[in-house]
Amino acid sequence: MWLDSLLDDLREVAAVGDERTAAAAEALAVAMSASIERRWLDLLAQVVLEINDQLPSGHLEVRLVGRDPELVFVDEPPSSPSSPAEDAGARITLRLPETLKSSLENHAAQEGQSLNSWIVNALHRSVERGRVSRRSNHLRGFVQG
Repeated sequence: MWLDSLLDDLREVAAVGDERTAAAAEALAVAMSASIERRWLDLLAQVVLEINDQLPSGHLEVRLVGRDPELVFVDEPPSSPSSPAEDAGARITLRLPETLKSSLENHAAQEGQSLNSWIVNALHRSVERGRVSRRSNHLRGFVQG
């Protein structure tokens, strides 16, 4: 919906030029669609993280409905204060190959979760099943959908 509107705007601006300009704009619109969508989802995810840090209870999630992102508030009762060893607000930067990230996003969307929530839940399940090596700092195994 929003992506189509953005691409329509690009086509309208290109229509001011000649046929060659319009053709170039169309090719650019097609080539950039997937990248623009990913960047939009990344921006939404960052906004949600910032908002979640300020909420007294509950959290926001970005969910995909088809190609359209949806912000959903999940109400949770305030949790009891955690011990210093249980810092639930830690952040990491994780760089993934685009194909893996897309695959994970699809799995998360099928389960109605944000990518962040899905990864956290997958890691939690892995730890609970003993798939984390206690001898090193590496995770072993793989995630199945």
